[in-house]
Amino acid sequence: MAAKKPAKKTNVSGDELKKYYREMLLIRRFEEKAGQLYGMGLIGGFCHLYIGQEAVVVGLEAAAEEGDKRITSYRDHGHMLACGMDPNGVMAELTGREGGYSKGKGGSMHMFSKEKHFYGGHGIVAAQVPLGAGLAFADKYKGNGRVTFTYFGDGAANQGQVYETFNMAALWDLPVIFVIENNQYAMGTSQQRSTSTKDIYHRGEAFGIPGEMVDGMDVLAVKDAGERAVAHCRKGKGPYILEVKTYRYRGHSMSDPAKYRTREEVQKMREERDAIEHIRAVILEGKFATEDELKAIDKELKAIVNASADFAKECPLPAAEELWTDIYA
Repeated sequence: MAAKKPAKKTNVSGDELKKYYREMLLIRRFEEKAGQLYGMGLIGGFCHLYIGQEAVVVGLEAAAEEGDKRITSYRDHGHMLACGMDPNGVMAELTGREGGYSKGKGGSMHMFSKEKHFYGGHGIVAAQVPLGAGLAFADKYKGNGRVTFTYFGDGAANQGQVYETFNMAALWDLPVIFVIENNQYAMGTSQQRSTSTKDIYHRGEAFGIPGEMVDGMDVLAVKDAGERAVAHCRKGKGPYILEVKTYRYRGHSMSDPAKYRTREEVQKMREERDAIEHIRAVILEGKFATEDELKAIDKELKAIVNASADFAKECPLPAAEELWTDIYA
């Protein structure tokens, strides 16, 4: 598929461009494989795929530093891979195996990695927002200069706890970036039908929180905005809001037939706005790589993803006594 418009010139190096291409494509291929495993009955419960939104996490991780934290909701596999979590461990967790990041007990929505500073994966809509502010509070208390990326969707943006959190974050100048992943549909309800304002980032103005709108289908635009937000937080100026306009190609979850929008709408986004195709065009037009080299990257990533699926299938299920570990009582 060719990009419809000529790619913009960029001052980003060829190696960086190929890195972003690789990271986005890994997420795309991983999610496609997860969808296959779900269809085979190997993934139980809910499974929310990130296909279409890859530029958001890859762009923001490009602006992060070691020690920065991230927390999100249930469409979270992309965030895990972008922050460097092992595909084997992620896929094993999706399939409920003991080799998974939460020993097979968290599944798609509730896995964590202390090593990679990834704090979930939360199934309750907007529950992660005050938790993200809490992580940022801890960092401010320690004075370590770290920033927390707190991701939530356009649907979660209408939850009351979001605004309680905005208030506290502004009062205490917390180093938290509120990332609104606006994929334009809260489950099956379009933003136009559920939200009183066209843009959501303006809602921070009532609390004195600055913010901006970002093209979430352009990884370089996301990276640039992320760097501005990170600089704001590291200077001790308090929270920042990024409303990242993106689009998911699949249903809300694997059980959603997505009849609330037309096939033409989805196809138009795929053909004209796909983030991976955009960066691919930039790479080819800049002669940073050849078609064959990009195909080789894709082949390598498919092998990694297939290996993660094989690893998950071969992993044993958690032992019965595992039910009694990692609990309070």
